[in-house]
Amino acid sequence: MTSTTPAPSLPADHPLVTGLTTEAPLLNQYRGGRDAAGNPAAPARQPVWFMRQAGRSLPEYRKLREGTTMLDSCLNPEMASEITLQPVRRHDVDAAIFFSDIVIPLRLAGVDVEIKPGVGPVLGSPVRTLEDVRALPELDEAAFAPIVEAVELTTSGLKDMAAEADRDWVTPLIGFAGAPFTLAAYMVEGKPSKEHLAVRTMMKANTETWNELAAWAARASGAFMRAQVMAGASAAQLFDSWAGSLSRADYLEYVAPFSQAALSHVADLGVPVIHFGTGTSQILDVMRAVVEFARIAPQEPVESGPSVLQAMGEALAAKEEGRTAHDPASLTTYPVLGVDYRMNLREAADQLGAGTNGRRTPLQGNIDPAMLFADAETLHQHVQAVLADGASAGGHVVNLGHGVPPETNPEVLTRVVEQIHSVETHPGQD
Repeated sequence: MTSTTPAPSLPADHPLVTGLTTEAPLLNQYRGGRDAAGNPAAPARQPVWFMRQAGRSLPEYRKLREGTTMLDSCLNPEMASEITLQPVRRHDVDAAIFFSDIVIPLRLAGVDVEIKPGVGPVLGSPVRTLEDVRALPELDEAAFAPIVEAVELTTSGLKDMAAEADRDWVTPLIGFAGAPFTLAAYMVEGKPSKEHLAVRTMMKANTETWNELAAWAARASGAFMRAQVMAGASAAQLFDSWAGSLSRADYLEYVAPFSQAALSHVADLGVPVIHFGTGTSQILDVMRAVVEFARIAPQEPVESGPSVLQAMGEALAAKEEGRTAHDPASLTTYPVLGVDYRMNLREAADQLGAGTNGRRTPLQGNIDPAMLFADAETLHQHVQAVLADGASAGGHVVNLGHGVPPETNPEVLTRVVEQIHSVETHPGQD
């Protein structure tokens, strides 16, 4: 049986090292229905959390944020921690997702960026040329001080909540970052875009510029994730919101190596890694491979090292020949895939099959956010269907198929959590 002991790289007081979060339901399912020793075990309850659970749907969030810009609230440790804790306190969800934004690394690096209400991230000057890219400042580790402080405050708050509830496990904190493509898309376009024409043009017409920009974004996002995990997050999620705009071939050639490089910053830490994108049914297997092979990826993918495509090919050939292509100890231990609402979870699980560890991949998702506005019975039946389909995966953490819409009634989310917590749980399969 493979041990799931956290990597020694984590600090001695990390919640995974001290055991505070190791047996939490969330991590049980991220491990495929296994306890911290790697043995099949049922979670205490079916885990659920929601992307954007800390946000505009909560009246307490809106009150706290009054008069403070989005990015300023992210960089205020006390405020960011309290916002992170609010949905855990209100809904009793099984994870706290760190309150921040994917463009925070840009702000910390000194890039002129703001989040404009009703628009999204807007840069003072888009990054369009090789000179623009080479002028980007590198992030210093000290720049993450407010992030580290906010994470430490949050994990302390989660520990207090567990004590108040007289629970023998603490709700884990999930750290996150934007994937290099999505982050770079904002940088090139200068603002949100539906078509991402400028960044897709750059990939092929100015590949050298793209490669250097994507490598910079991978370093920034990777360092951002690592800072959160080292400070106390028990898992990390890479969001690639716009990956669905790419063909499979373009994702493999121009994007996957950089996502792999970003994840290499946390792949050695022994924490579960979740990879999520929207509209990505055509690349789910590649997204899993990006996570699986992140530990053998270079942090500068353009210069050297095995590509995702090479690693996938070697693994497939080895499987057909009944041998192992890679040393299991070199692979990321817990790859998890987030699935949006466009794809049935059972179909996703069947399409993916077994991963490099020989087991079916844990999935996260995928309640349709539109159903939060349906009548109670319709929503109830939809959630039951998601639970039934998710049972075919190698572990299932219920989530939305995208973020919580700001107009959502928070009482509806609480009822969904209660429904999910009421179902019977089962151990993982060997």
